[in-house]
Amino acid sequence: MSTVGQNEAGQRAEIERWLAGNGVDPSAVLWFVDKKSGDNLKRPSFKKQQQRIFTGTVGTVVAYKLDRLSRKLREGLDVLCDWCERDLRVVSVTQQIDFNGTLGKMLAAVLLGVAEMEQEARRERQAAGIAVAKKKGVYRGRKKGTTKAKPIRALELREKGLTAEEIASSLGVSRNTVFVYLRRAKPYD
Repeated sequence: MSTVGQNEAGQRAEIERWLAGNGVDPSAVLWFVDKKSGDNLKRPSFKKQQQRIFTGTVGTVVAYKLDRLSRKLREGLDVLCDWCERDLRVVSVTQQIDFNGTLGKMLAAVLLGVAEMEQEARRERQAAGIAVAKKKGVYRGRKKGTTKAKPIRALELREKGLTAEEIASSLGVSRNTVFVYLRRAKPYD
């Protein structure tokens, strides 16, 4: 599940409803939540989930929607096929689809293709809107120096021994942003 511009609580509630309907205690579930978009697979919680799958401690992946996995057809299919080859059950609660088997993979290909197409259309609309705003002279971009979190907090977490991925997850920013924050927060000699 990812949460950029989305309601994590709503997604979690739907997944918990599915779990309850299938006799699974939500407190016995490992939750993997990324604050980054499904644009790519370089997400801290996704990496942790992959490690758990590789070690065999995860038997079922329950997602709000398949595009929470990836919004790129090739990446999504590669991951899904790998998971299915490991006999992992993959379920989308809102689409009410179990992606195991040939039919599930075919449906996944269609859904991941649509997700990629939507992502590209969203980017095109955004670029067009920015171009119009620039022509009108009203586009200012993001203010220089704005941050989602306090850079000093990133330094405090680093000093406690957290990795960049853990800090990113904690602050709700990307791994690259963590490195920018750490550079900004370094005390000057």
